[in-house]
Parts: sequence; C-alpha cells; structure tokens
Amino acid sequence: MSEDLLSHFKPIDPGRIHVDDPVEAQYWCMQLRCNEATLRDAIAKVGDHVTAVRDELASRE
Repeated sequence: MSEDLLSHFKPIDPGRIHVDDPVEAQYWCMQLRCNEATLRDAIAKVGDHVTAVRDELASRE
C-alpha cells in the first residue's frame, strides 16, 4: 500500500497495534518509522499499547 493511502488509514483501535493485520502493520511502521521486524520485536517485549511501543522504540535510538 502506498504511503499516501496509508496516511488516510485509521486503525480500529488507535491505542493498540494489531500487527496481524497487514495494512495496520504497515501503517504503524510508517508512523513509528521502523520496519515490521522491529515493530514485532518491540510488541513482543512491551505489549501492543502504542505508548509502550513508542517508548521502547525511542529507547533503542
């Protein structure tokens, strides 16, 4: 899916990341500026809450 189309995508639950949905996974990778493997790794470590994942990814920079 193109970045332009993803910019209009709205997750069903904006507080959680559902990586099993391919479109949602792409959306969150774009929002959090990471690849899917990194996103999945962060979720495995801290859970699927957006704030926790964002904090985990920030701590890796």
